[in-house]
Amino acid sequence: MNNTTPRSVTDEGTVRLEIDGAVAHLTFDRPAARNAMTWQMYEELASGCEAIAANPAVRVAVLRGAGGKAFVAGTDIEQFRTFTSGDDGVAYEKKVERYVGVLESLSIPTIAVVEGWAVGGGMALSNACDFRLATPGSRFGVPIARTLGNCLSASNIRRLVETLGVSLVKRMLLLAEMPAAEDLPAGYLTVVTPEALDAHLADLTSRLAANAPITLQVTKEMLRRLATNQEPADADLIRRTYGSRDFHEGVDAFVSKRSPQWQGK
Repeated sequence: MNNTTPRSVTDEGTVRLEIDGAVAHLTFDRPAARNAMTWQMYEELASGCEAIAANPAVRVAVLRGAGGKAFVAGTDIEQFRTFTSGDDGVAYEKKVERYVGVLESLSIPTIAVVEGWAVGGGMALSNACDFRLATPGSRFGVPIARTLGNCLSASNIRRLVETLGVSLVKRMLLLAEMPAAEDLPAGYLTVVTPEALDAHLADLTSRLAANAPITLQVTKEMLRRLATNQEPADADLIRRTYGSRDFHEGVDAFVSKRSPQWQGK
């Protein structure tokens, strides 16, 4: 692999970015703390996403936790000890929204690989991805009603409701339930045995990387706009797609009975 960020050796943990051809890998690397996120890790996540967005060769991004026992086990609770008022909570939730938003706004497809726990901030980050692969028994949830006694922002609750439905989100937030991967709605994720996980991931990334990149980018942006506006402006996105070289390449390839060569232009 190339373009590898240096690994941190501090207790702050790190988020490593590695780019292998058309696939970018973001690894949450703090396994001794189940990859609980520090401010440094959140900032490295944002920087990694920005680097991916600036690299036209990247077609897919994969997010995964180091150690094989957790994706991300929330935010490091020690960081909350400095809070002195409700305003600290407002500032914190805005920061989390920004970090999740940076991931959500990536124009390329994103895949969360969950082995073990996706809790709190980890639930939010995995939920912000387009696809999720999970090993059997992996747990998802935001059990704040029986742990910290804090809350989520409206934006982050909206994201959960959009993907899981309000009834399941109520069970997660009000009952503090942590459903296993096998018990989550069909279509939300794919459960894969540990032995088959890497092969399944490789197949998924190759399929996504082979598809028309502009079509994928425009579709993601359409869905993002629809999340907050049922009749969003779309002429710019349609114009970009039909005016692209890739569209004409696709038409010519289809008529000529050959495989298209997408350029993302």
